[in-house]
Amino acid sequence: MAKATYKDAGVDLDVYRESMARLPKLMHRTFSPRVIKQDGGFAGLFQLDFANKLFARNYKNPVLVSCTDGVGTKLKVASLTGRHDTVGIDLVAMSVNDAICTGAEPLFFLDYVAMGKDDPSLLEQIVQGISQGCVDGDCALLGGETAIMPDIYQPGDYDLAGFCVAVVEKENLIDGKSIADGDVVLGVSASGLHSNGYSLARKVAFEIGGHAADDHIDELGATVGDALLEPTIIYSRAVRNVLGHYAVKNVVHGIAHITGGGLEENLERILPPGVDVSLKRGTWDIPPIFGWLQETGDIESAEMERVFNMGVGLVFIVSSYYANQIANLLRESGFPTAEIGAVKAGNGKVALA
Repeated sequence: MAKATYKDAGVDLDVYRESMARLPKLMHRTFSPRVIKQDGGFAGLFQLDFANKLFARNYKNPVLVSCTDGVGTKLKVASLTGRHDTVGIDLVAMSVNDAICTGAEPLFFLDYVAMGKDDPSLLEQIVQGISQGCVDGDCALLGGETAIMPDIYQPGDYDLAGFCVAVVEKENLIDGKSIADGDVVLGVSASGLHSNGYSLARKVAFEIGGHAADDHIDELGATVGDALLEPTIIYSRAVRNVLGHYAVKNVVHGIAHITGGGLEENLERILPPGVDVSLKRGTWDIPPIFGWLQETGDIESAEMERVFNMGVGLVFIVSSYYANQIANLLRESGFPTAEIGAVKAGNGKVALA
């Protein structure tokens, strides 16, 4: 009888070593001087402060902020198209965009990649996207883990999880408690579906619509696969630019990342008792992908608004006095922004009208 080996069981350690050798360069491009470099170590090291004027933060009462998320079934679209260099951006975005809602500065990111069979080229594509997401989010890709699990995943299948750590001075923490009657709601544009609702989107596009990933749709100006793989926007620079110009407590009262649950559910998460938000339909641009999915799948409008972001990826709730200036600053920074609603007295609810 032949002796059993790990390779025969589905895990080739030589291929795994090749995979790991491809990743350090993708991590190093995200490093700032606050990263203490130690390739091959068991943990990543990051200095919270730095003895250099350019990088020093001089924290007095720092609060660490942590987030975790995945990409969901958008990974199935990546597999259909054979394109795996964008879902890593989504992975970073889903956690970083949550962290910055507190006003925090993203510090570093960790990834977890689970695969059915080690594939150095596939892993490199995935981590290329994660690396790019960290560059866009201005955080270090400090480390990660790749797990090869042949009995859980089929060859070619994989799953992703991401973890972000950020920091904010306690006195500058944005938690929604200062949202008040008269505040203005600003919506920052999404690039498309971002990373939510893909079980429904895939069913509509591929099952109900009968499309293939490489079918070109005129009204989308893209193939089905390209439209569905449009990466999530990372809003770190938008938040940093706004908070860098205005005193947080007096100007920005709340920030919400619009993901599953849509505008209503995600805004309600940050509202204090005693106020409502009234949103006005038609005040922001809705990317064509939403109308195409709704028409193709004959989806009720209420279902669309509950499942998808409907074209708004991030929301600022701000003092009315500064609303126009903040909107203009965001637009000038490359983030299309519209005034989409207002805060009024109420009981913590959001309504679309």
